[in-house]
Amino acid sequence: MKKFITFLFFLLILCVAVFAGSPYYTAYQLKNAYDAKDGAAIANQIDYDSLRPNIQSQLNTKFANTLSDYPMVAQLGGTALTQAADEFIDRSVEGAITPQNIERIITTQGQANQATKELAAAWAIASNQVNLQNLIQDLIIQRGDIDAVVKNQMQIMMDKQAETLEAHVAQGEDSNKPQLNYCGINCFAISGNVKGYPVTVEMQRQGLIEWKIVNVVLP
Repeated sequence: MKKFITFLFFLLILCVAVFAGSPYYTAYQLKNAYDAKDGAAIANQIDYDSLRPNIQSQLNTKFANTLSDYPMVAQLGGTALTQAADEFIDRSVEGAITPQNIERIITTQGQANQATKELAAAWAIASNQVNLQNLIQDLIIQRGDIDAVVKNQMQIMMDKQAETLEAHVAQGEDSNKPQLNYCGINCFAISGNVKGYPVTVEMQRQGLIEWKIVNVVLP
């Protein structure tokens, strides 16, 4: 009887260890997949239905905060500018956060493609990286044609961000030892540098020991 109780106790400890240690093992697998340029393995670890709206929400909030700091731009562009920018952000996320594109990004270690350039441009626009003097001039020259203004700024930012991405891919460093920590019983965060960019990846428990990426906290 004593041996049986000891066995049950050992089994309980083992289950707790597996339950608690499962995200660390998943993080280990993700790091190995990234180092091996195994894009398919990382793409399979993503909950796309959660990741897309989380990134869209971050970018839309960033843009709203940026626009609130520049009332003149908000006044000239009005709600049409906000709507056009939000639509561009949403389209960019939808186009870039797909299994095929994620696999391509990891396999090429960040080589820019059209979808990635658009997402980078959306991040730049939302994060106050736009030349506001050019934006105001566009708003005046285009006489309120918001679509033309957004397309012009999008192309400018895509060209600029493509150069920036290439520079980071060539020179930016990855963290050798990312920081790992629980952010809740079903939440786990991996923080570090990816090609020189500070990035935090959030995973969520699905089931007992399976974890999926549900958010990437953008710099």
